[in-house]
This record gives sequence, structure tokens and C-alpha cells, in this order.
Amino acid sequence: MNFNELLKNTERHVQTSLLPFWEKAMDHVYGGVYTCFNNKGDTLLSRDKYTWSQGRFLWIESRLYQMMKKGLMNGDQEFFLQHAEKTYEFLRGNAFLENGNCAFLLTEDGKKKESIAGEGYDTSFFADCFVILGFSEYSRATRNQEILTEAINTFNHLLNRLDMGNVRSEPYPVPQGFSSHSFPMILLNVAQELADSAEHLGSSDEPLLAHQAAGFMTDVMNTFRIKDGTIQELKTDQEPLQDTLLYRHRNPGHGIECMWFVMALAEKRNEAKVMEEACMSILAILDKGWDHEYGGLYRFIDVDGGNPQGRRTSTEYERLIEETWDTKLWWPHSEALYASLYAFCHTRNPMFEEWFHRIQEYVFQTFPNENQDVGEWIQIRDRKGMPINKQVALPVKDPYHILRNFLLMIELLQKQHGGE
Repeated sequence: MNFNELLKNTERHVQTSLLPFWEKAMDHVYGGVYTCFNNKGDTLLSRDKYTWSQGRFLWIESRLYQMMKKGLMNGDQEFFLQHAEKTYEFLRGNAFLENGNCAFLLTEDGKKKESIAGEGYDTSFFADCFVILGFSEYSRATRNQEILTEAINTFNHLLNRLDMGNVRSEPYPVPQGFSSHSFPMILLNVAQELADSAEHLGSSDEPLLAHQAAGFMTDVMNTFRIKDGTIQELKTDQEPLQDTLLYRHRNPGHGIECMWFVMALAEKRNEAKVMEEACMSILAILDKGWDHEYGGLYRFIDVDGGNPQGRRTSTEYERLIEETWDTKLWWPHSEALYASLYAFCHTRNPMFEEWFHRIQEYVFQTFPNENQDVGEWIQIRDRKGMPINKQVALPVKDPYHILRNFLLMIELLQKQHGGE
């Protein structure tokens, strides 16, 4: 693998296609970023701000500042730091409810808004998670212990709510009788990033956060990773539910994303066996989740591959699986790019190099917007790779997965540079 050429191409794509789109989408008055674009990215449909995406964007611009400051990327580092401050202040001043939970949806100027009529403001603990991640990364960018403490306090509050079963998880409520891989997955990522920030700032909170992250990693690997290496999205001990489509289905993108979370922590903890298991899971998921006729990763698959099978229970999430299983979404492919590159750099296993090039070829043939004046990616495609106008999770063009993974790829490739 030519790391130097790949680094140049990755940097070029960020600088010429991804960043220009999001720079134009920034709100320089109230802070944050506009995300409610149509799938083509050429029309802003609403100025509402989903807290989920605002926290993610705070992570992005905080990371950009740090990379530019270190010389890992070219750009106006102060521009991103100053806007990150606006985004942080917007979230800090508007996102939190009186009970300490995060509102799911805000207006342009920060007023709380119901995303589902009559359902209240606090409809998803994932919003809290992404606010915590944004605060954590911003605390590193500013070396501000107080902001890190805010993030940790919000995390502890969230853990208490989870212990009491007092959370909602829109837009994908967990069906009754099941536990969801998405819970320990996101908590692993939040805890490990908080631990890294605490270590960076020399905080005494680091050991506990690192211990919590290890616990969530163990939960993922022992509870949701099954014998064939794939990750079970919904688990249940109730035998009557184990013939259902919900139980049998897999989410390739989630599985791959979670496995590089595991890899990062296992590498840090020098846990070779866990690292190997995570790498093998990535191969297993890619093999079963890849569309060998048209290319790309399916959104959902059956445990045996292909169209999800099993008894129907008439839940909303089940209908989502049935109706969209063969669509090709932007975010699993950006996760697969980074995960396969990371696994190759760690193992030098040629299978990961082959997968990386296969994914890379599909991605750049399929997702980047042909309208270079708009840039970024057209994120939602049908099985054959043609653009379709559908919503995924939030009705937004999300700023997170592509940029996060391309920034992480740049950091990884910078480490490899010169060592080919």
C-alpha cells in the first residue's frame, strides 16, 4: 500500500470536497451548523438544529483545530477554534433541560422544540452522548479542565439514568424484550474518548473512565459478538423471540464501527487477543455484508447473509429493516474505509488491504457529489448505487461519519508515512 499517495488523496478530498461544504453550512451568528439539507446538499430545508449533529460537529471542528495546530493539516486553525467556541456556548446554553438531560431538537437560535408532537424534548440519550463527545474533544482543544468536568458530569448523569432504565433511544426505540448492541457501543466510544481527554489534561478521572470503557468493551465482545464473528444488533434470552427478524438481522455498519472502537482500546490496553478478535470480526462482517453483485455494504443483512429473514412482529424498526435493507448508505462505507485501513496498518494482513481498495473503489465511484460546486457526498443510494431521496435516522445531512473517518485516516497515515 502506498501510504504517501493515499495520504495526499485523503487530504485532498477533505480540503476540496468535504470541508468547503461544511464551512458554508456554519452558523456564525448563534454557533453550530446547519444540517437539514436535502440529499443532494443543494437546498437547506430547515434551520432547526438537532443536538445530536451539533455535538458531532463540535467534535469535528475541535479535532480540525488540533490537527492544524500540530501541522497534520493545512488550514486556518483559529477559524475552527473560534467557531468551536460558538458551538460549545450554543450547546451549553441551550441543549440542557432542567433535569440535566439533553434536548433532542433546537431551533436556529436555541429554543427547545419537540421533534415528535406530544413526546417532549428528551427523546434520545444518543443526543446526550454526542454532546458529551463534543465537549470532551473541545476540552482537549482548549486544555480546559472545567469543560471536561462538565462532560464527565453529564456522562455520570446519563449512566445513572441508564441504570434506572430512564432513557429513550429515538429514532430507533429498542423493541420490548430485546437489548441493543448500540447501547454499549456508544458508551464504549464516549468513555474511551473521555478517558483520552482526561489523560491528555492530566485529570485524576482518567483511571475510572478507562475502567468504564473496558467494561463496555467486554460487554460488546462477550454479549453481542457471536461465534461467526459478526455482531448481533438485538439480543434476547427469551426463546420465543429468537426466531424473529429482529433477532436474526445484523447491521454491518454498526458492527464495523464498533470493532474499530474495540481495536483502539485493545491496542491501548495491549490486549492482543481482543485486538485479533475485533480484526477478525471486521473481515467476517465485510464478507457477509458486502453486495457481491452490485458492490457496497447492505444496510441490514440476515445472520446467514442477504435479505433479513425471520418471523415478523409488526414493529416500526422491523419495517425499517424490511424496507431499506439493501440500500447503500454513506456512513457504513466511511467506517469500513477507516476500519480496514486501521486493521491493515496493525496486522499487515493482505486481506485488509484488498478490502480497503475494494471499498475505496466503490466509495469514490458512488458517493461523492458530481456537482463540485456543492461538494460532499450524496449520502443515500439504492442497491445499484443510484441516489434516492430518503431519510436516515435524523432528517439531516450529517457532518460526522465521513469527516471523522477521513480525519482519523489522515492521522493514521501520518504515523505510517515514511515507514512503507
